[in-house]
Amino acid sequence: MTRKAKIAAGIGLVVVVGAGAGVGMSARGRAAVPVRIEAAAKRDLVAYVTASGWIRPHRKVDVQSDIMGRVIDLRVKEGDAVKRGDILLRIDPTQYEAAVARARAAVSEALARAAQARANQIQAQRNYERSREIYARDSMLVSKQALEDAQTQARVQAELAAAADYGVEQARAALREAEDQLAKTVIRSPMDGVVTRLQVEEGETAIVGTMNNPGSLLLTISDLSNMEAVVRVDETDVPQLHIGDTASVSIDAFPHQKFRGRVTEISHSAVRSQEQNSQLGQSAQQAVDFEVVVTLDSPPTTLRPDLSATADIVTATRKDALTIPIIALTVRERGNVKPLPQEDPAAKAAADRVASERRDDQEGVFVVRQGKAHFVPVTVGIAGREHFEVISGLSVGDSVVAGPYEAIRSLEEGKPVKRMTLDARTKGAKPKGAA
Repeated sequence: MTRKAKIAAGIGLVVVVGAGAGVGMSARGRAAVPVRIEAAAKRDLVAYVTASGWIRPHRKVDVQSDIMGRVIDLRVKEGDAVKRGDILLRIDPTQYEAAVARARAAVSEALARAAQARANQIQAQRNYERSREIYARDSMLVSKQALEDAQTQARVQAELAAAADYGVEQARAALREAEDQLAKTVIRSPMDGVVTRLQVEEGETAIVGTMNNPGSLLLTISDLSNMEAVVRVDETDVPQLHIGDTASVSIDAFPHQKFRGRVTEISHSAVRSQEQNSQLGQSAQQAVDFEVVVTLDSPPTTLRPDLSATADIVTATRKDALTIPIIALTVRERGNVKPLPQEDPAAKAAADRVASERRDDQEGVFVVRQGKAHFVPVTVGIAGREHFEVISGLSVGDSVVAGPYEAIRSLEEGKPVKRMTLDARTKGAKPKGAA
């Protein structure tokens, strides 16, 4: 073979190899992406707001003492059922009985002083009247000054008698106060219920209860017939809630039981405001939660306060709504995709309206037509557990790319796709019991 022929053969070989490589790269570029495909279908949809919290009785009373003293008789224990007016405990009454005795003696003393003051008043009044009569018969026998002095003395004694009467009232008020303090040595139940917390023992000293002094709490009585779940809802979910919304409550202590209830209270202020966060030196991005109360229907008698609970509150329901899987919804930059022409005129018009909105990004799904993925803008409504409601953009039966997430995230307009096989779906899954 001549040199010229060798060069020609070499060039030919390079061309063939290059052509083969180009065909391989082109084939790889056209390789179909395996995806899960699900048809847009109609189904009943329920939207929930899920929040965690705890169980508490609707009504409870923290019993505190209005007086200080040693507990000498404790008649209840935690878990006891009590009726309104039942004696719960007694505080040593010795010093309060002495105070009542002193107050009664003070009343007697005040009554005696009042009697003496009235007697002095009567005597002064008689002296004045006698002097006035004598002065009227003969002004030479009683001077005008003596008459005026007698009149003044009568008025003075009248005021002293009135003051003595006020002294009696004051002594009696002190007696009532002392008797009230004595009565408070016996602490009675303010309501029907169950003793759910007992923080004092016989022999300990009860101190005067104050709002901000937890050490003054003696015991707590709760009405366990009316229980409620208090959950903390994120600020973004609060506008979806309404008084009367139904809820399903799960309680950790009752793992195989669901409790029905309804929303009866939605807090108008956050658990911790942004101002409080600032005062505590916390970031302004601190989560803001609101307390929502869910009253339980027919709670069991075994339910206890402070149990952990999770509430699924129903915020909206849709009957026979067009839906797509939640994972199918994605976002693409406007202008990078061309909406797929719709066969249904109504769906096409809706898609055009969505596409005409002036936004940088648009929500939509990839619809499979003739083996290729095409981006279709959609408008979604409420979200259920696994599906979104589709308000516009799709029709019943449209084949939607429903996973996997990595494929949807990297999918492009017009990309060839193929239905994922069962083996591909389960590939990479760990065998049962594997670490």
